[in-house]
Amino acid sequence: MGLPVEPSFRQSVDLIFSRAAQLIDLSPGLKEKIRVCNATYTVRFGVRLDGEICTFTGYRAIHSEHMEPVKGGIRYALAVNQDEVEALAALMSYKCALVEVPFGGSKGGLRIDPRKYAEHQLEQITRRFAYELIKRDLINPSQNVPAPDMGTSEREMAWIADQYRRMHTTDIHAEACVTGKPLHMGGIHGRTEATGRGIFYALQEFFRHPEDVARAGLDGGLAGKRIIVQGLGNVGYHAAKFLSEEGGARIIGIIERDGAILAEGEREGLDVEAVAAHLRETGGVKGAPGGRFVRDGLATLEAECDILIPAAIEGVINLTNADRIRAPLIVEAANGPITAGADEILRSRGKVIIPDLFANAGGVIVSYFEWVKNLSRIRFGRLQRRQEEARHALLVAELQRIISEAGLATGLSDDFVRRYLKGADELELVRSGLDDTMRGTYQAMRDLWHGRGDVPDLRMAAYIIAIERIALSYRSKGL
Repeated sequence: MGLPVEPSFRQSVDLIFSRAAQLIDLSPGLKEKIRVCNATYTVRFGVRLDGEICTFTGYRAIHSEHMEPVKGGIRYALAVNQDEVEALAALMSYKCALVEVPFGGSKGGLRIDPRKYAEHQLEQITRRFAYELIKRDLINPSQNVPAPDMGTSEREMAWIADQYRRMHTTDIHAEACVTGKPLHMGGIHGRTEATGRGIFYALQEFFRHPEDVARAGLDGGLAGKRIIVQGLGNVGYHAAKFLSEEGGARIIGIIERDGAILAEGEREGLDVEAVAAHLRETGGVKGAPGGRFVRDGLATLEAECDILIPAAIEGVINLTNADRIRAPLIVEAANGPITAGADEILRSRGKVIIPDLFANAGGVIVSYFEWVKNLSRIRFGRLQRRQEEARHALLVAELQRIISEAGLATGLSDDFVRRYLKGADELELVRSGLDDTMRGTYQAMRDLWHGRGDVPDLRMAAYIIAIERIALSYRSKGL
């Protein structure tokens, strides 16, 4: 008997789309229009490095332009290919529609291992890649806005933004051509942590609903829950950090390229900061403090825990291991970490999945805030913060006067006064907007999940909401 045939990443996305589309009253033509990728551009360019010309291949896929600009990250990885960027672009369309961010979906990638190049070489390569995209309007604040993804960071976004400005010297909105930039180049507080913090907010909201928690075979709140995180990159690190420090959960396992590190005792979790520091220094988790090393990292996905968070690459939970996953609750911090076939198996086993469309949407939500900030050319909180503090000061003064005249023995504590008088800065406003969006989106998903007998899980609810919103947009355009 042969091994089960696994669909490609793009096929997995299309399979789930088709399942959801069957539950929506749409014409076949409109369904197909929403499903297909509008365009995929392949660029091949040469860069002279150390006297030798090296040729690189990059992609930019545009899935849906029902709203513009289209939005999506640029990743640097040797595995980048057309199928992958088209799948990721489709997910971006559905994700933006689900969380009501007014963008279409796009995605880009460069087939390269960034660890093999010096910084100045990466800058040369990035600027040339950006040039190839910019001259085709595949980077433009009103048409196509990239962001960081796997293998890229605010550093690469700064190079791309500078390249765009060099080529469009009179564009007043040039800063908005990419998001995820450094603060001094028009970035926004909270963008680096956004996806990981969004996962924290998603789990917080999930645990506010005992009925949903019970469906996962769990009880109580987030505090004390045992969590395994696969991938301690930007997303996995921040998710683990906030879940342990602010949520009171225990990170009992971290999986990386070289293996996994597991907490020694049941009562103690791993020190996320210490493991992250060790990973930065050595490139792996072997020898990280506070735990024991397991060489077979992927097998650790099957370990006993309350919550499993795959936060690395697509397809790590598939037909070969889905029937051995023990975590009752899985949170898709990565894009497409569960294949379509594995999704069916997990659902049949009663597992609850918080899907990628929702769980990892924090990055694009805060990217939207950054884009708005760049277009308005003013930071959040600048106009209202001091006025807010002045109004609070009036209230505190009046309360203290009343307390004094009443002769009460106790008054407002110094800590309360200090915290109440402080007006919200940009980071607090960004976190508030992210939390509000994640809460509202989860409510919409669970209402559909619990309200319709033909919606089996949160993933199907997410896709139905997204597809219906995209369809409404296309209909408004006359399709």
